[in-house]
Amino acid sequence: MGGASNTQWELEEGIPQQDDPFIQQYLRGRTSLIVEEQKQRHDFTLRKALSPIAATACKIVSKIRDRDLTQHPSGPVENSDLWRILHRMPKGSLLHAHLNTLVDVGFLVDLAFTTPGICIAAPSPFVVDSDYESAPFYFRHSSQSEETEEPTLWESSYRPTTLTPLQKAASTFPKGGEPAFREWLRTRFGLHPESTRYDSTHSAASIIDSLLTYEPILRACLHRVFSQLAADGIKYVEIRNSFEIPFRREGNNEPDEDSFMDWCRVFQEEVNSFKTTDAGQTFHGARVIWTATRISSNRCVFDDMVQCILAKTEFPDVVCGFDVVGRDSNRSLTDLVPILFWFRRQCMEEGVDIPFFFHAGEQLSGALSESDAFDAILLGTRRIGHGLSLYRHPLLIDLTKEKKILLECCPVPEAGAQSVPLSALLSRGASVALCNDVPSTSTESMNTMTSTFWKTFESEHMGLTDLAMMAENSVRWSCFTDQPTKEWVSELREGILGEGTKALRLKEWYSEFERFCEWVALEFAEVDIED
Repeated sequence: MGGASNTQWELEEGIPQQDDPFIQQYLRGRTSLIVEEQKQRHDFTLRKALSPIAATACKIVSKIRDRDLTQHPSGPVENSDLWRILHRMPKGSLLHAHLNTLVDVGFLVDLAFTTPGICIAAPSPFVVDSDYESAPFYFRHSSQSEETEEPTLWESSYRPTTLTPLQKAASTFPKGGEPAFREWLRTRFGLHPESTRYDSTHSAASIIDSLLTYEPILRACLHRVFSQLAADGIKYVEIRNSFEIPFRREGNNEPDEDSFMDWCRVFQEEVNSFKTTDAGQTFHGARVIWTATRISSNRCVFDDMVQCILAKTEFPDVVCGFDVVGRDSNRSLTDLVPILFWFRRQCMEEGVDIPFFFHAGEQLSGALSESDAFDAILLGTRRIGHGLSLYRHPLLIDLTKEKKILLECCPVPEAGAQSVPLSALLSRGASVALCNDVPSTSTESMNTMTSTFWKTFESEHMGLTDLAMMAENSVRWSCFTDQPTKEWVSELREGILGEGTKALRLKEWYSEFERFCEWVALEFAEVDIED
């Protein structure tokens, strides 16, 4: 039956037509409803403000992403058009990172071998296969690390905690000598496939930290990290660092009494040094969020807090905040509230401002884990690390929006568990920044923020404005300078219209994003963006 006949039949039966006034009124109402829903999304304002060239670039990038998803280009992803685009994109700041996850493991292994005096030790010998998979061990510098006749940790007669020179441990490694030993170290420095993410990351972190607490290795790793971040489009980073393992100065077997002060001094020197290099000319800097461990006793947390305040007094440009880390199902923030109140009062008495940046809602299971998000908000956290569970709490999402609290989202490689929370949070208009706190497990390029942006863009139904908004958020919520709460919130609201350092950084990012969009439009002009 033809179209004309269908129309005639519909008219005869009294079926309304598309151009009837009340049908048009319905369609206008439908369009208005869609627009109202879109206003709830996190990137609505940015979409409205896009220049014509930026809008074109957004369409091009979406087309390239869709093409890659359907055609599956051959070769390494690093050679794909989408990777090239995201690598070039200005990514703002990295706000959630741990130094022990930022260093690529291949570099760290090589550095351990080339640093004089590095030894390896363990609480007990490695005698069965499971020891090689998960038994603890650590590194330590010794100025008396010449060859000895002492049994190595691979022998049952090994005396616990005896230092074995690294080269000797490598050459006597029973599973294949030095080449196999190096590969084993790279494996233990990363995520273990048989462990939970937290247990594996914590185990790797403690091993890596035993290297990073020796001055020559810390200096080399900081320079390496800053160089890689700058090359990846990151201009500022805030690193969470735990000071559980005492820091040792170059050539020293034992730490100084206030070794954390030495660590802060080295950190500040390396930041300043990198900014004078060609690679660091546009790098805005790095600061530290001091972290205590949740599972520690109140006395240990107290000692951490005292050291944090002392470090802030001596190195105000280094320390920018305080956090407690560790599995939130082990000890809740509620349990820590009394000592956190003491810390806040002590900061006031000492005349320092050290805001909170709490991990909370990191896991998707467990009421205790989810309850931490309530405490974090009530305690005045400026950002929430992870915040996965918030998507199940509409009121908490509304509170983060009202109180201008950013969520630091750290997508997990090869795990889809985070995709639902991220999509839900963005659709509700939560402020999110993409971060990366997972140890390097593969190639150097796959542990970059480009990799994080690429994985998120490939796995989620998003556009370039989604990524751009999260990058802009990372700049907006950066602690470039110390600010009391009122000034902090005021600058967040003013954004690019403000007059402080943050407004300047935002203007810079928007200019870079516009130039990036111009490059995309020219470089990929052949892409057909017509539907």
